[in-house]
Amino acid sequence: MARELERCEMIERSIIKKYRKELWNPFIAAVKRYRLIQTGDKIAVCISGGKDSMLMAKLIQQLQKHSDVPFDAVYLVMDPGYNAANRAKIEQNAALLRIPVTVFETNIFHVANKTKVSPCYLCARMRRGHLYAKARELGCNKIALGHHMSDVVETTLMGMMYGSQLQGMLPRLKSTNYEGMELIRPMYCIHEKDIIAWKNHNKLEFIQCACRFTENSEAGAEGSKRLETKLLIKQLKRGNPNVELNIFNSIHKANVDTLVGYKLHNEEHSFLEKFEDD
Repeated sequence: MARELERCEMIERSIIKKYRKELWNPFIAAVKRYRLIQTGDKIAVCISGGKDSMLMAKLIQQLQKHSDVPFDAVYLVMDPGYNAANRAKIEQNAALLRIPVTVFETNIFHVANKTKVSPCYLCARMRRGHLYAKARELGCNKIALGHHMSDVVETTLMGMMYGSQLQGMLPRLKSTNYEGMELIRPMYCIHEKDIIAWKNHNKLEFIQCACRFTENSEAGAEGSKRLETKLLIKQLKRGNPNVELNIFNSIHKANVDTLVGYKLHNEEHSFLEKFEDD
């Protein structure tokens, strides 16, 4: 028990000390820049069991210790139908990292795997709905997800290359189905490579993709468009190490005056509107 306590303290210290520039500072920058946490918030910190959400939980724990802004947090683990090994790994890591998790079960994997059309979309939508519902039941007004800067950049490029749209991923979003609830992404300014470096430095092992659909798919995760996009960004960074950061910054500086078309509040607009009086 003493060894586990000592190890947890070393892991926490690595966030504040060794990886302060890579993890702690950009985490604080995102919280302040996007006004993610306010006094009196009760946040459902959503933990999937992967490296991103587990680190997010530790960052928020540390923020509670050091912040002048008082807020509460619940560390929420939704089991969508994990196999026994993945469920055990999540619980073991939570104990090691001293994260007091609240676990609740759903049958999301079972339902999503039955559909032939867009099972990933259905799974993601169901997961989000269950998280919002459980968070509200626990008296929370926000849910926190572990998306990082690399997710934001990849999603932006995927929308352009495969969805024919220029669309970002917001750091803060009001729920349209659960009044008074918000979604926040506190790791919005953190690079994935730095999360991996922290994980490896501390010799931590987290679950990978636990999806039952990709387990049974011939292509699996290796055939995903996100992986293709990751590899493309990696290739581009060989010529320009700042390419990921540049794409990230570009969604903060969109020049609407130069766009042929855009959507605002679900209403489509065209540059031709400027010529309607001509």
